[in-house]
Amino acid sequence: MIWVSGWRLAAAVSEAGGLGLLGAGSMQPEVLRQHIRKLRAVTAEPFGVNLPLLYKHMSACVDVVLEEEVPIIFSSAGSPAVVSEQLRSAGRVHVHVVAAVRQAKKCEDLGLDAVVCEGVEAGGHNAPQGTTSLCLIPQIADAVTVPVIAAGGIADGRAMAAALALGAEGVQVGTRFAVCAESSAHQAYKDAVIQAGDRDTVLAMSPVTPVRLIRNAFADRAIQAERSGQDREALAALLGRGRGRAGIFCGDLDEGEIEAGQISGLIDDLPGAAELVERMVSEYRSSTQALPEA
Repeated sequence: MIWVSGWRLAAAVSEAGGLGLLGAGSMQPEVLRQHIRKLRAVTAEPFGVNLPLLYKHMSACVDVVLEEEVPIIFSSAGSPAVVSEQLRSAGRVHVHVVAAVRQAKKCEDLGLDAVVCEGVEAGGHNAPQGTTSLCLIPQIADAVTVPVIAAGGIADGRAMAAALALGAEGVQVGTRFAVCAESSAHQAYKDAVIQAGDRDTVLAMSPVTPVRLIRNAFADRAIQAERSGQDREALAALLGRGRGRAGIFCGDLDEGEIEAGQISGLIDDLPGAAELVERMVSEYRSSTQALPEA
């Protein structure tokens, strides 16, 4: 949720009864501090911060979340062992995003409080050898005793019901909240997701860092470069810097990374976060009630 989930979106989700998360990957430490304080100024509800560990400034961001007494930390895109002892010593709830059973078991062994089980359908950074949510959720739920939160391909109450039926105890929703009124994403990005169909996302840049995005000029060049056998260094040079910001925050639909999940084809409107939460809960109840009796 880099360039998407600032204090407005996180506060709106928390106020609506969910757990709003600040996306720290696109925030330098002092910017993150400002977002935490702005969020606290408008809601007394619980919230958390997501720390994508692949970014170099995450160590300083950890210091910020501890100094600002953020109670819940979600880490991703790296080894949770890098921060687990520090967070546990500070008494924080620590959840990590995983894409494989062995990763979930490692999190449990480290004493983490929960795991987010993310299928390859998800937008943004993905695991090199991704497994779909339908297959991954029950395997991880069977392998660990800590709570499992499902992510990847979840945009409505039907998917939430399916995830809980597979063994998850909650869901994490990305792309659907990226396209809502409080999201800090550029309007052109939101329009691109709304206009996307069921086959318009691709997984690109796998030798560097796999990322799911809506197909555009950059994505086509990246895919062609991979198919032609270009090495990791050449692909990294093609990627360059700032493509996520360009696509998501600045609305460059040709050369930016328009990071979005496969569920984009289901998204066709731009509601507020509170409406989305209420809608998902209502859809969940309707879906479970409509199931045939055994």
